[in-house]
Amino acid sequence: MRPRPSLVLDSVLDVVLRTALLFSLFLLFAGHNAPGGGFVGGLTAAAALVLRFVAGGTAAVDELVPLRESRFLGGGLLLAALTGFGGWVWNDAFLGSAKVEQVVPALGTLKFTTALPFDIGVYLVVVGLVLAILRALGPDADGTTPASADESTEVSA
Repeated sequence: MRPRPSLVLDSVLDVVLRTALLFSLFLLFAGHNAPGGGFVGGLTAAAALVLRFVAGGTAAVDELVPLRESRFLGGGLLLAALTGFGGWVWNDAFLGSAKVEQVVPALGTLKFTTALPFDIGVYLVVVGLVLAILRALGPDADGTTPASADESTEVSA
């Protein structure tokens, strides 16, 4: 039997969830110039997903993030690896940092470093790993059981 939902948690969940996800993106994009980065941003997003899981179970997490965790894990690893190989092209060292500056008439000088795509890859891997853990815990943790488990545990009288 599932316990009654928390009125306080239900009241503040959306505000806290959106704030935590926005803050995780701030940490991601500010990370190569200030404290933060892909790992810390990913952990912040993961904390928001765990809060959503506590409040609503696996179904709430699936509703929030409909993509499978393998897409996050694979995409993040691929992006991080490609960034590392890009270092060979621009800097002659694996994961060497490269910087490109471009002058845009309306915006001024835009700077792009290879640290950002690497951080995005790490962010995706951390979020994908937490999604995999939450979905693996899902049926047992939120009080439901899969249909096949119910049928196999029936005892004949």
